[in-house]
Amino acid sequence: MAIPRPAPEHRKWWAIGIVGVLLMSALAVWWGVSASKGLSWDNGPFKVIDDRSVQVTFYVNNQDGKPVRCTLEAQDISHSRVGVLTVDLPAHDFDTTEYTRTIPTVSKAVTGIVDQCSYR
Repeated sequence: MAIPRPAPEHRKWWAIGIVGVLLMSALAVWWGVSASKGLSWDNGPFKVIDDRSVQVTFYVNNQDGKPVRCTLEAQDISHSRVGVLTVDLPAHDFDTTEYTRTIPTVSKAVTGIVDQCSYR
C-alpha cells in the first residue's frame, strides 16, 4: 500500500506548514531553555524577632559572578507591607547562595519574603 502524496497544487502549502511547525518548535525549545536560566531567588525560613523586626533567609540562584540587589518585604496578617529592606549582595559564582537579613518593621510581621532581585 503506497502512502498518498499531496496533489501538486498543495505541495507548496505542505512545505510551508512543515517549515512553520519546525520554526515554532525551535522557538518553544529556545524559550524553555532561556526561561530556566538566569537570576532567580527562593524564599527560605523566616523568624519574627519581635514586634519591630523579622529575620529572613533566602537563596539567590545563578548570580553568574555579578552583584545583586534584592528587595525584601515583611507582611502582616492581612498581607499588608509593614517593612521593606533593599540589600546589595556581593558577586558570587556559586549556583545558589544563602543570605539572611533582618527587616525592620512598623508593626508586627507574620512573614518575610523576597519581593524581587536584579543584577546591579
